[in-house]
Amino acid sequence: MLSLVLADPAGGPLPSWTPGAHVDLDLAPGLRRSYSLCGDPADERQWKVAVLREQAGRGGSEHVHTKLRPGDLLPVVGLRNNFELRPAGEYLFIAGGIGITPLLPMIAAAQAAGTPWRLLYGGRRRPSMAFLGALSAYGQAGTEAQSRIRVLPQDEAGLLPLAEAVAATGPGAIVYCCGPEPLLAAAEKCCADAGRELRLERFAARPATEPAGPDTEFDVICQRSGVTVTVAVGQTVLEALENAGLPVVSSCQEGVCGTCETAVLEGDVDHRDSLLTPAEQAAGDTMFICVSRSRSPRLVIDL
Repeated sequence: MLSLVLADPAGGPLPSWTPGAHVDLDLAPGLRRSYSLCGDPADERQWKVAVLREQAGRGGSEHVHTKLRPGDLLPVVGLRNNFELRPAGEYLFIAGGIGITPLLPMIAAAQAAGTPWRLLYGGRRRPSMAFLGALSAYGQAGTEAQSRIRVLPQDEAGLLPLAEAVAATGPGAIVYCCGPEPLLAAAEKCCADAGRELRLERFAARPATEPAGPDTEFDVICQRSGVTVTVAVGQTVLEALENAGLPVVSSCQEGVCGTCETAVLEGDVDHRDSLLTPAEQAAGDTMFICVSRSRSPRLVIDL
């Protein structure tokens, strides 16, 4: 794992952010990647992100680990927060591997506010688990049930005791979870069984539980631009807009990072993202144009 510290080359202050926020880094032409901010939101002079090297990934982490050097200039765009820390009576944070990164500033915020919190942190092996030193500022991390911070590497303790941890929360708790898909799926089941609110952040698109509807051609009306594009079968809204020369930004192109979120003014969206809750999807006032489509013959978007 490699940490990057980002600062304005001119020495100016950076935009403010809140726990759960992301930024997109333009690492190279055609290589834009989204990373969680994991530093101190009160520090307006620098941002910090952590990048796990994944040699079987799509090239972003490999570029960071092998190509970037101190002093390199990186365009930074798309500061946003689709994983915000909401007020709660208490928090249970669940991290799997590099999923600890967005939770670090949340833990600091909960601690500063005096809100009760606990952390369940798992990984394959203890040496591969990042930020254990930073967590020691909150007290001794251990494996015993009474510890506020429970560090449970899989090779030492097996799978995380999610059901036990969720059951120990009060009715006013919110559970925040970030990590690989099997962990998220297990957390969803445990929180549903216990009636606890759950906020998730995914690294990759959520596996489809049912087949997507058939693709059909539809028109997208860009109200502010005065441009109408036709989205063909097998084409994404993002691709159609790019082909028309419209200024759109994207990163993951999997409906995960939130970079391409676009307001919807009219139409019936066929949501295929892994970000919006069922209630947010039902509202139909926003969409992620890299994956989602339209059930109606036309969509009007705020672009």
